[in-house]
Amino acid sequence: MKAIILAAGYGTRLNRDLQNDKSGDFKHIHGIPKPLLPVGHQPLISHWMTTINKIDSIDAIYVITNDLYYGHFEDWAKEFQQVKVVNDGTRSNEERLGAIACLQLVITQFNIIDHILVLGGDTLFYEDFSLSDILAKFDELQNINCESNLVLSYLCKDEAETGKFGILEINEKFQVTGFKEKPHSTETTSRRACPCFYIYSKSTVPLIEKFLQDKQNSPLEERDAPGNFLLWVHSRKPVFIHQICGRFDVGNLPMYIECTKYFQKSCNT
Repeated sequence: MKAIILAAGYGTRLNRDLQNDKSGDFKHIHGIPKPLLPVGHQPLISHWMTTINKIDSIDAIYVITNDLYYGHFEDWAKEFQQVKVVNDGTRSNEERLGAIACLQLVITQFNIIDHILVLGGDTLFYEDFSLSDILAKFDELQNINCESNLVLSYLCKDEAETGKFGILEINEKFQVTGFKEKPHSTETTSRRACPCFYIYSKSTVPLIEKFLQDKQNSPLEERDAPGNFLLWVHSRKPVFIHQICGRFDVGNLPMYIECTKYFQKSCNT
């Protein structure tokens, strides 16, 4: 299995929050890409290195970023021999390729024909997260049907949160039957949010290129959010859920503050 960490975003919401912040408490993080923000005792993305390094079945880690932040990630990766940093060649949010195109760039450049673990470089999870348990669940699904895929899910805190996240609809077998991107609470009875964490089987990986071909004339937004591929693929390949209790999506300053407090507390206990 290969791990691909999506880190090519430009942090527009967080940068806007930092520019508007008058406290002066966050001057030290200006200009730092979100995955490299200090969380607890290490950069956010380094938490993933600690987790992934415990898994023998993951034999390569790719981090895809943009040309603006490429040097930052190259410096960070010097202490991780198994990490390959990939440059998508863009310099601004307006030039961005979109997360799904970035994913395909890695697959093509390294000729990946294996299962892939795809995760957002600005995402961390709560204490119940166990990568080994998730991979064991994926193995179970593979033994039943080698085309199966696995995504994470957690319940929204309230109805208002459905409009902030991608929402999964499932059947009694915990198989995904629908996906809605930031729907109004009246558009679905489901309250199952879907973080940027997907395990796609080797039989599903070639469909990423097919998706991009189908969407080549569509607006960038349809090729950007990783959930759009999930929306497209769940009717073509079986996708199941593994439930967790929640996540941190460090997209803005309040969530960064909440995330750092949580992991500082965890480090001190």
